[in-house]
Order: sequence, then structure tokens, then C-alpha cells
Amino acid sequence: MRYLLDTHTVIWYLEDSSRLPQRTKEIIHNNGKNSCLCAVSLWEIAIKIGVGKLQLCFTFEEFLDKVRKCDFDVLEINNDHLKRFVVLPSIHKDPFDRLLVSTALAENLTIITVDENIRKYSVPCIW
Repeated sequence: MRYLLDTHTVIWYLEDSSRLPQRTKEIIHNNGKNSCLCAVSLWEIAIKIGVGKLQLCFTFEEFLDKVRKCDFDVLEINNDHLKRFVVLPSIHKDPFDRLLVSTALAENLTIITVDENIRKYSVPCIW
């Protein structure tokens, strides 16, 4: 199975946060390249740091280095993702989350998230 990490999931995983259940940490750790990130999560993190809405335990450069060292498959947004994005029901207005959902649907991924709004879509999720 391939997984797509929600933005909070990747942050909490790299920060080794207690907010991420141990079982979820193990799934991510044991799946290597089968754990994916959407490039939109990196954009979201950079934007939120830039406007002062997010602080990490390390610099953004260190964060990117940690992502690289984990060997996550970083998925760039492509036309298939965008085609799914424009037809998603208007359940949730957050464009970052909607791109995560459309990417997961296009790539046949299960999203690792605690976000109840994402779970309202017809996309496989675990936590």
C-alpha cells in the first residue's frame, strides 16, 4: 500500500511529536518510498512559516533536509491531480487539503491524517 502524508502528519513525524500515534509512526517508518508527500504540503508549510502561522522545531532548510533523508516520494502536482481537484464536491474549502485529496485519488493513495474534513471525501484514510 502507498500512503500520502497530510501536512500535519509529516511535520509531527519529523518532529517526533507525541501527537502522532506510535502505530502511525511505524507505518510511515516501515514504508520508505511508499510514503509520499504532495508538493502542496511543502508550499503550505513554507507559506505558513512565512506569515508567522507555523513554527517548526528546526529551520525550513533543515525540514527539507529531513524530508530528503526520509526518502519520501515528493509528488509534484500534475494535470490528473488538477482534473480531480476541479470536480471535487465542495465539502471543504481549504485548497491545500483539496489538492491532497485529489492527488490521493489520482495516485490511488491512502491519506494518513487525523483531519475529519478530509475523511468526508471518498478517499481512503488511516490514522
